[in-house]
Amino acid sequence: MHLVRRCLAPWLLAATVACAGDGDRAPAVPTASPDASAAAPRILVFSRTAGFRHDSIPVAVETLRAIGADAGFAVDASEDATRFDDAVLARYRAVVFANVTGEVLGAAQQAAFERYVATGGGFVGVHAAADSGYAWPWYGELVGAWFARHPEGLQPVRVVFEVGPGPSGTRAWAVTDEIYDYRRNPRPDVRVVASIDPASHPRGGMGDDHPIAWCHRNAGGRAWYTGLGHDPALYDDPVFRAHLLRGLRYAAGQADDC
Repeated sequence: MHLVRRCLAPWLLAATVACAGDGDRAPAVPTASPDASAAAPRILVFSRTAGFRHDSIPVAVETLRAIGADAGFAVDASEDATRFDDAVLARYRAVVFANVTGEVLGAAQQAAFERYVATGGGFVGVHAAADSGYAWPWYGELVGAWFARHPEGLQPVRVVFEVGPGPSGTRAWAVTDEIYDYRRNPRPDVRVVASIDPASHPRGGMGDDHPIAWCHRNAGGRAWYTGLGHDPALYDDPVFRAHLLRGLRYAAGQADDC
């Protein structure tokens, strides 16, 4: 069962509302890019964990700050779940779940995020974003598929871009990372951006069709997900950085091609 797709609603006017204080146990993360313009479209990077915590989270946050700032976004980062409030979320064009795990939002915060997406807010999921929200069916449909398993260790694979040329004109890309299998193949309900060449991944469990990045319009907003991003070293790869930027631009409504 999946949510009915709708066209992207007009963007909410930004609200000039201060965020609530840190009311949960997660550590605070500094919240503003130092060179961000007040007029720049804003992105929220959320990296709270309630399960496994990836060592790559700090570099993921800094990479998203850097590529976002270079593209003209003002990037905030936080692990404070109280930011999932109607007034605070209204400040952002898109929200990135960067290696979140487990159940990271309460019921009221989930409802606020659902309203945000319904009014045109964008979503980007990175790697373990698919390993979160298992008790929240709406979220599973937004991401597109939940994590099932992965082979032990990092896997050298060949990634094939399916939506036109990939970043920097790349059609295929050699990657070493933790490669997820998913509980279902999302292809019928999403536009697949990139997939794993099955010949390069003999330990994979998804057979001959293994999507690894995709996008769709869902529940009123835009959603983009990549299963890559476990290994901190990957964030130095210019193709991966361009891949992430493509997701930010799509989710924020700056590009129709994901």
